[in-house]
Amino acid sequence: MSENKENEPRDRARLPDGVVVRAVRLSDAEEITDLINLPGYRAGTLRPPYQRIEDVRKKMESPSPGALNLVVTLNVKIVGNCGLNRLSGRRQHVASLGMGVHDDFTGRGFGRILLGAMVDAADDWLDIKRLELTVYTDNEAAIALYEKFGFEKEGLLRSFGYRAGQYVDAYTMARLRA
Repeated sequence: MSENKENEPRDRARLPDGVVVRAVRLSDAEEITDLINLPGYRAGTLRPPYQRIEDVRKKMESPSPGALNLVVTLNVKIVGNCGLNRLSGRRQHVASLGMGVHDDFTGRGFGRILLGAMVDAADDWLDIKRLELTVYTDNEAAIALYEKFGFEKEGLLRSFGYRAGQYVDAYTMARLRA
């Protein structure tokens, strides 16, 4: 990320010592693979277990047009990641969002830091009117975080995903920029 002040997220100066939010790098592939294979992280996603570094690297090498992928680090260790994918055509004002935090670092504010950086980028730089996401109904911590950032539940997706031998429901949530 540029050291130019206008390119920095609004809350960068308020980050705790040792915490950095930055764009994903190809050199992060192994560490991101380790992160997404953690059981707690994976439980909140649609990812199957045992993701391969080669597959993660391949996705990193060919991001979707208009995508923004960030990590948050603590003393250079990746402790969370977040991705935004802009839609196209008559939905170009919309982006979908996905994120996760390392199992050992949940509840410590890293999700808030990542989501704050992504919302700032969507609002202040990318002119995104609507951010949308899905979240499992039993992920109360994530739902509370999203609601703090203005996301609202818009619907229930029954049997949305298959996790640990059973079907689980999810909410669809969205945030509209005022």
